[in-house]
Amino acid sequence: MIPLFNVAMSEREAVDRVAAVIVGRRLEHGPVVAEFEGALAGALGNPRVVALNSGSSALHLSIDLVTRRMAQNEGPGEVLCTPLTFEGTNWPVLANGQRIRWVDVDPATLNMDPDDLARKISPATRAILVVHWTGYPADLNGIRAVVEEAHARFGTRPVIIEDCAQAWGATYRGAPLGNHGNICVFSFGALKMLTCGSGGLLVLPDDDLYERARSRRFYGIDRRSDRTYGDYDVAEWGYRFYLNDIAAAVGLANFSSVEELLARHRENAAHYDKELAGLAGLELTERADDREPSFWVYPAKVDNRESFMRTLAGAGIATSIISRRNDAHSCVAASGTTLPGLDSVYDRVVYLPVGWWLSEQDREHIVDTIRSGW
Repeated sequence: MIPLFNVAMSEREAVDRVAAVIVGRRLEHGPVVAEFEGALAGALGNPRVVALNSGSSALHLSIDLVTRRMAQNEGPGEVLCTPLTFEGTNWPVLANGQRIRWVDVDPATLNMDPDDLARKISPATRAILVVHWTGYPADLNGIRAVVEEAHARFGTRPVIIEDCAQAWGATYRGAPLGNHGNICVFSFGALKMLTCGSGGLLVLPDDDLYERARSRRFYGIDRRSDRTYGDYDVAEWGYRFYLNDIAAAVGLANFSSVEELLARHRENAAHYDKELAGLAGLELTERADDREPSFWVYPAKVDNRESFMRTLAGAGIATSIISRRNDAHSCVAASGTTLPGLDSVYDRVVYLPVGWWLSEQDREHIVDTIRSGW
């Protein structure tokens, strides 16, 4: 079976780096995390990066940074979210005591629809949680324009939080995600293009948020300060979200090869774009000139999805729908609303293998199978 996902691991270097951490017995709060952060900051072009133990922790902390102070004065507010994502995107909103309000999906991109966002934004909006689904950058300028209009109307400026979990290496308007004035969250989970086994990154747009995030990833304690044991103050309590040095060592080992893997994903996606364009019963998603996707997986919209997936499985090709639309879960039934854009595509979307592990023969087999019909 040609897998939909695979684990990208620089095995020899990872073993050597992890062994060095174990021998050094500095398993946490050591120099390797700082070294990993430096490499990531250089790649993103933003020095305000905070390594954490998962992308979910990064999302939880980002929402907390934005909403906690407001909640103390004004009570819970709303976070505008997309339901076409993995549950790990939206459940941190609930964990922070905020209300989810669903924004519809643009059927062409599978990302948040800025027009519906403009209809949904209100004085109660604390944040907008944008997902770059499958690694295709959302329309950040369109979303920013909605925020500016809301500021003019309501006098409030909701914070944009970008979920870049599937989008390492993606660019918007020529700049890597993490450079557009928003809070950004990356995941380094086992199946991501850059993996620590489990890890995440929070990228901040200003120094105040950066300093708050640095201390609050470890109970609100600034471990950089010189202090006598027991003689320090926690001004803003936090969590135990710190990345450990073993995970950082794995991430550093894989960092040197991630650009090569990214290029392979894009090459495979370009081949699909060419070979599947115009095929009856299959529709490609948008390819805008101002953004460069990472193609964590390859999305397509197909007629008779069940038959399509069954045909590919019979040919030894794994496909998936990845996750259930989040608004369908009973735990968020109170937030239910009509989402015609998502309704029009949800039962048609399927995801194909596009990763670095595909041989040319695998790639041709996938194309030939699809072109033969289902």
